[in-house]
Amino acid sequence: MRRLLVTGAAGFIGSNFVHYWLGRHPDDRLVALDALTYAGNRESFEAATLQRGFRFVHGDIRDLDLVISLLTEERLDTIVHFAAESHVDRSIARPDVFLDVNIVGTHRLLQAARTVWLDPKGSPAKHRFHHVSTDEVYGDLGPDDAPFSETTPFRPNSPYAASKAAADHLVRAYHRTYGLETAISNCSNNYGPYQYPEKLIPLCVVNLLQGKDIPVYGDGKNVRDWMYVEDHCAGIERTLERGQPGRTYNLGGNCERDNLTLIGTLCKTLDEVFAGDPDLAVRYPAALAAGGRPSAHAISFVSDRPGHDRRYAVDARRAAKELGYEPTTDLSAGLRKTVHWYLENEPWWRGVMGVSYDDWVREQYPDS
Repeated sequence: MRRLLVTGAAGFIGSNFVHYWLGRHPDDRLVALDALTYAGNRESFEAATLQRGFRFVHGDIRDLDLVISLLTEERLDTIVHFAAESHVDRSIARPDVFLDVNIVGTHRLLQAARTVWLDPKGSPAKHRFHHVSTDEVYGDLGPDDAPFSETTPFRPNSPYAASKAAADHLVRAYHRTYGLETAISNCSNNYGPYQYPEKLIPLCVVNLLQGKDIPVYGDGKNVRDWMYVEDHCAGIERTLERGQPGRTYNLGGNCERDNLTLIGTLCKTLDEVFAGDPDLAVRYPAALAAGGRPSAHAISFVSDRPGHDRRYAVDARRAAKELGYEPTTDLSAGLRKTVHWYLENEPWWRGVMGVSYDDWVREQYPDS
């Protein structure tokens, strides 16, 4: 039986992990910690509150005393750390926010874990600090380059990626210097339910339903490795159960697509769903698919973002060999499930879109 603290639990991957873990480990204790910023929505795991082993805490990972008290009072032995600012465009505009949350926040968690778990009077027999990171720490790849491995040198190209790389280094340092039992997973691009509609796939779905254009950076040929979020949760589960302390594991989807190809597949999927359900044309009359027109006609090319990485791809053979991990959801099935989820959960995405990132930043950083 594990007793987990899940940070960023009301965000995209965090909320999916809460559902995944409680569904497979109903006897475990899971404490969900989230600051409920613009991208965090408690409704993303509202059903989980009915489970006996679940507790939600509204709080900030930078609050050292709070984290120490949770680890102590709840006798927690595992931290799964999702909490982060993660949107590259926002990091370009406001890098200070990303450095504060992603670097300082991670360090506060490490300090709390060291204080509680490495205290000889109260340290649990086993503990694990699992840090959820990104493939963006490695920089980008040329079209013929081999995928990133766990030994690829870090070359982050955005403030977001740099802040995650710094957090990765801190986690490694706490393992090497203090003996904290840690693991890091660097994942490729996730998609699926509960994803805030500023990211590519939910943005496309929501814009198409509302009759808006789909903005595509540059020539649309930037390549990403795509992974359905439930497959990522399974990889983290395997890392917790089988991963070696101090080890890093790349978790990928084995599914490289350039943005135009991905969007084209998504548009075709939405068109097929509309064709199979006439009621959708009534619910979303502004959608091109409602009038029988191809959704791909909504694609609109916009100026590229500064420093836009051309290609990401991860070599996940270590995770396959040591953890027995392989993604199981192919892209077509994952996109179809994602489209259906957003169609079935319109109140959720309309609700989160009503929360302003700029208002949150002004509240957190009034002098910036």
